[in-house]
Amino acid sequence: MLIDSHCHLDRIDLEPFDGSLDKVMDSARAAGVDHMLCVSISLEEYPTVRGIAERYADVSCSVGVHPGETEGADPTVEDLVSRGRDSLVVAIGETGLDYHYHPEDNEWQRERFRTHIRAAREVGKPLIIHTRDAREDTIRILKEEGADQVRGVMHCFTETWEMAQAALDLGFYISFSGIVTFRNAEELREVARQVPDDRLLVETDSPYLAPVPHRGKGNHPAWVRDVAAKVAEVRGSDLESIAALTTRNYQQLFGAL
Repeated sequence: MLIDSHCHLDRIDLEPFDGSLDKVMDSARAAGVDHMLCVSISLEEYPTVRGIAERYADVSCSVGVHPGETEGADPTVEDLVSRGRDSLVVAIGETGLDYHYHPEDNEWQRERFRTHIRAAREVGKPLIIHTRDAREDTIRILKEEGADQVRGVMHCFTETWEMAQAALDLGFYISFSGIVTFRNAEELREVARQVPDDRLLVETDSPYLAPVPHRGKGNHPAWVRDVAAKVAEVRGSDLESIAALTTRNYQQLFGAL
């Protein structure tokens, strides 16, 4: 059993699947993927994300506004709490900080991040964290806002072992995407080797970041198997063991399926 702990099913290019999301789901199931977490990046797209979770029993969803989203509504705590109490919603996010595209104007991102953490604490659900070029501020704000009370996941992790340790100290999980399969990702693979068994997750972040040997194609949840296989190789384990422990970890963080 494999779980894709982070995907965007609403954004997958359906052309290779004859325009059918059902065929995307069938492909995932045939690859041994038994559950998927479809992650929200804006309030405007949230109804579609929730609709997918309602349609498929093997999909859960989150509610949140990505730190890179600048066009849609900025969420309030009340916006997130009202949606976050839904039984289909298992997490708040994705949220966090991304200074890569906004290096000079970040205060609005920090305030949005705090809003998500406060909402997560109110509904008692974990956080899905996106962080890029913002290591110190990400950890600082998580600490200041008491994110250790709800925990969460550092999704699509690409940072250093030192940052991973800081997140682990706050009770967070570390999730690896197809980036861990890339040729130039040796430092990241070393982080993947060191993460404790009980804090490890795998994901596709589809339709982005297709793993080797599928680079250059539109990603989809079936390929979380390739991510898990690379993580198993790095850790001197096997696919079945990594599938079992990441499934267990997902259930510990997000709840029973």
